[in-house]
Amino acid sequence: MTRIAVVGGHGQVAQHFLAALRGSEHTPVALVRREEYREELEGLGAEVRMLDIEAQDASGFAAAFEGCGAVVFAAGGGADGDVERKRTVDLEGSLKSIEGAQQAGIRRFVQVSAIGVDNPVPEDTEPVWRAYVEAKRDADAALRDSGLDWTIIRPGRLTDDPARDAVTLAEEVEPGEISRADVAAVLAAVLDEPATIHRQLDLVNGTERVADAVAALG
Repeated sequence: MTRIAVVGGHGQVAQHFLAALRGSEHTPVALVRREEYREELEGLGAEVRMLDIEAQDASGFAAAFEGCGAVVFAAGGGADGDVERKRTVDLEGSLKSIEGAQQAGIRRFVQVSAIGVDNPVPEDTEPVWRAYVEAKRDADAALRDSGLDWTIIRPGRLTDDPARDAVTLAEEVEPGEISRADVAAVLAAVLDEPATIHRQLDLVNGTERVADAVAALG
């Protein structure tokens, strides 16, 4: 495995992930919809390819994945209040990534989700948040049923704090916070760890170093 396709390559977690792969045997391929991001992402060590998550179909995703050995889905519609983009980015973007990986013959797939999205959504939940939770829930279900070598990372509330390298990573943990930088470090660590295949893992701040928390899963 050398090239890693990163869907949503200009996102905040994704940019930390690009930096986390520096010095590894992998070259991240940042998939973005705007040419103007190229210089910034190349400065983080990434190869840059164009991919419009909402406009392109699964075959377009497969073409963007050419030559890659794994896919990391780190895209999200953002906190823009747009219910529709939770479907077209968070859900359909994941579904097209899954199908694109299958078409491209790529088995390894790591997806960033969110903690607690399998829990029932209260009736009075705000519509945008409901749409986000349901999109992540359905995307995770599709990945679990895909036949791919998947890992799902479900972080708690994301912060912009510096990386602490002190986490709790397990199949079920109490909700909490986690920095985007630490999420990225976990993504990089699970990528090559066979013990994380077919595992859905919650992630929050804790006391274990990232390397130790991932190693403990084996």
